[in-house]
Parts: sequence; structure tokens; C-alpha cells
Amino acid sequence: MIKKIDDHRFDRKLEGISEVRDESDRTGLRIVIELKKDVDANGILNYLYKNTDLQVSYNFNMVAIYKRRPTMMTLQSMLDAYIDHQKEIVTKRSEFDLQKANDRMHIVEGLIKALSILDKVIKTIRASKDKRDAKNNLIASYAFSEAQAEAIVSLQLYRLTNTDITELKAEADSLKKLIAELTGILTSATKLKNVIKKELANVRKQFAEPRRSSIEEKIQEITITREVMIPSEDVVVTVTKEGYVKRTSTRSHAASNGQDFAMKDTDHLLFEGNLNTQNTILLFTTAGNFVYQPVNELPDIKWKDLGQHLSSIVQLEPNESILAAYPFENFDEDAYVLTVSKNGLVKRSALKDYHVQRYSRAIKTMNLKKDDAMIFAGLMKKETELFIGTNQAYGVRFPIEEIPVTGLRTAGVKGVNLKDGDEVVSAILIDPEEKQDLVLVTQRGAAKKMKLQEFEVGSRAKRGVVMLRELKSNPHRVVAVMAATGKEEVLLETAKGIRMNLAANNLKPVDRYSNGSFILDEGSDGKVIAAYRIEAKTE
Repeated sequence: MIKKIDDHRFDRKLEGISEVRDESDRTGLRIVIELKKDVDANGILNYLYKNTDLQVSYNFNMVAIYKRRPTMMTLQSMLDAYIDHQKEIVTKRSEFDLQKANDRMHIVEGLIKALSILDKVIKTIRASKDKRDAKNNLIASYAFSEAQAEAIVSLQLYRLTNTDITELKAEADSLKKLIAELTGILTSATKLKNVIKKELANVRKQFAEPRRSSIEEKIQEITITREVMIPSEDVVVTVTKEGYVKRTSTRSHAASNGQDFAMKDTDHLLFEGNLNTQNTILLFTTAGNFVYQPVNELPDIKWKDLGQHLSSIVQLEPNESILAAYPFENFDEDAYVLTVSKNGLVKRSALKDYHVQRYSRAIKTMNLKKDDAMIFAGLMKKETELFIGTNQAYGVRFPIEEIPVTGLRTAGVKGVNLKDGDEVVSAILIDPEEKQDLVLVTQRGAAKKMKLQEFEVGSRAKRGVVMLRELKSNPHRVVAVMAATGKEEVLLETAKGIRMNLAANNLKPVDRYSNGSFILDEGSDGKVIAAYRIEAKTE
């Protein structure tokens, strides 16, 4: 058992134990389990009860021969069968004892009768030829029975004193009481039960021993929480767009002063946050999946070293990439996850549905067709609005209430009515109470900022309104639309590998029909293939 406990510690199934020792000696058994700092001892004990031989549940098949048949018995039916068996025993014993008492009473009555006419009995016996003749004469002359006559002729002379007569009368009185008692047992169910109770009480008195277990109607359920198994530690968690994840100790992060973060030149940070090892992070992917990742199970890697790719932690589909990452302390809050697909489907699911027990693989969150992909995953904690932007420069804005709440494996409902050849490139959760603008980037390297008021709140499944002026030759196509409050930067990537940061504040608001200002030259820099919203770092 001690080895198994230590194996759980060694295999990192139980993080809270620092050492297990066997200190048993001649005085008795003693197991010492040393815990790490700030670990719940009762929680560790519950884990050991549930996963080791510290507490064992023993089950057995209660099959017994009952009424000459093998029968599966419950505790109640077994007790009933035992009581029935005791009734049968006491009944048969009483019948036997009653028969024996009646037989003896018959003999005693014959002896008393014989002694009352002793002279006549002696005279008859002397006049008989032998024992058999004496018995026959006694039966014929005095109406004795065969058994009484046998007892009389077998009576020894020394039993003919006055004392013996007194004893016979006392025995007769005792037999009468016994016969009455046995008859009562056989004719009264209550008296029969009282006999059984009395005998069981005597058994208890003779063989009494303190109970070594307790029988309870309800028992406390042993529950194990992640907080018990995982020591609390503050860490820095990072996720990059290309799928590299890691957790870094606050010491390693502080030593680097936040600089020299290891990342490929073509990559950028998607998420960086100070979390706890008892937290969980959800990673959403383009294949319509999410990865449930406890922070404590992330690889512990130095700040200056490259993280571990998500595909080495869970199996991903080819070309599946990360869209978004959200951390959680628990999944009890009243919030929703909203997802949007390239083909214009939108879906809303309750956050509590994302709390899963088995997470060894990616889990489906949006049921997509083969030609579709998930392009957005957002977390909403209050009622808000959704803006959808398409590649052919259409934008639609509608309230979130129009999207029904469904389970994880559903496909969602239509959010926008797409033209042939068009697709959704961006989705934005809008808080009407927050002042924000929209930044649009095209494949030709143009960018512009629009007021949100340019788009009226409508209903879902509409085509929307145009966001660019259509050109006959080399028209602009939308790469991305992002929300901006003035504190963000926009990272642009081109087909030639050029990367450029654009401050949203440097763009002046223009109307929907403007094609914006050129930030990059399509001919020399290449077409813009991606644009990402990056939070501006604060000192």
C-alpha cells in the first residue's frame, strides 16, 4: 500500500505529497505522509481512500440455499429467513418436548394411581404367573395402559415410601406447567416470538463483543477536487498563434524582465497571462474544436526557451491552428462561448458545458462541414451584439439574443447571408456601452477606421451593408475587421513574409464607402494575407 501511494506521487498523479515513510515497529503500524506547503490534508486523505488500499470496498454475492433452492438474498431477506428458521426450530423442539412431557405425565398419573391402591396392585402382581401376565392383569383389573402397567411392574420396592409419593405429585404439578407453557408456544405466535427474542438475548449476553463497524443509512461521499491534487502556484502562461504553449515560473519571468521571449520570427503572441496552476485554459481551433488544458499539466519551460507545440500534447487535425485562448478559475459563472464559422454559421453555448472530465483529445465545439472552418471564438459574460465582416466587404450587426443557446456538438444557425464566393473573415463581440471603432484591412495593403455607428443594429441572416467602394479593376477584398478603442496595434503579414505593426490611433475615421489609405505596397511588399489585433503593452 505504501509503495502504491508513493507511485501516485512519483507518477505525478498526486502533486501534494512530498514523502511517504513506513515507521512501523514492534509497537504497531505507522505510516507517515508528509505534505507540501498549503495542501489540504483532508483532500489528500480522500484521494488515498479512493485510489489506494487505505480504504477497501469489499463486495460479495449473497447466494444461500433457501427452501432447498439457491437464492440471491438481501440483508433483509436473509434476516427474515433466519427468523423463519428459528420459528421452525422452536416449534419442532416444543412439539418434541410436549410429546415427551405428555408421555411422562401419563406415567406419573399411573404411578400415583397405583400407589393409592398399592395393596390391591401387589396382590394382583403376586397372583400372576410372570411379568407379562402381571401387566395384563393390571390392565384388565384397574384400566392401566400398557405404558403405565410397564412402569408399575418395573417399579422398585424402595420407591414405595411416602417421600416418593410426594415427589411424584410435585413432578405432576411441574409437568402440568410445562405442558401448558409448550402448548401456549405452539398455539400463540406472540409467545413463539418471545421465546426467540429471549434466546437471542441470551446469545448476545453470552457472546457479546463490541461492534467493529458502524451501519449508517447515509454516508459521506468522498469527493476529490483538482485543488487538492494540485498545489497552488502562480505562473505565467503563454500561447502563440502557431500553437506553442508553455507555463513559466514567476521567477524565470522576473529574471528576464519580460524580455527575450522565445518565439519564431513568423509567430506572435496570442495569449499571455498570470495564472494559477489550479486554473484551466481553453484553446479553440479552426477545426471547430476546443482543447481543455489544466494549467498544471502545461510544460514548465523557461521564459527564454521555445514552448511545446500543442500537437504534442493533444492530437490535432492537419492544418488545424489556434484561434483563441481563455483562462478560467471555474466554470460556474453565468457566461457563454460564441463561435463563428467561415460559411457564416454562428453558435452560442453555456460556459458550464465546457467543463469536462476527459480531455486527452480535442473536443468538438462546432459541428462543421468539410468545406467550412471556425474563424472566431469569443467569451461573453453579458448581453451584447455581434458584428460579422465578410471577404467581399459586407458587414452585419445584430443582437446576441437572436442566437439560441445550444449544446457543444451542434452546428449553429445562419448569422449572415453570403453571396456566392463570399466568406466570413472576422467576427467581433460589441459592447454597446463601450466606445469603439472598427479597423478594416484589405489584401491590397489598405487600412481604414470606421465609426461603429455606421452600422445599424439589424437581425441575423441578412446580407448586411457594404464597407468598401467596389472597383471594376483589382477590387479590394477584406482580410480582417477588428475592434479598436485606440490602445491597440494591428499586425499585418504579407505573402512575401513582411510584417508591419500599425497603431490604430494613427488612422482617422472615414465613411463606409471609402477604401482607406495604403499602408503597404501590394507590388513590392506582396498581398496582405493576415491581420491580427494586438493589445498595446503597458509599462
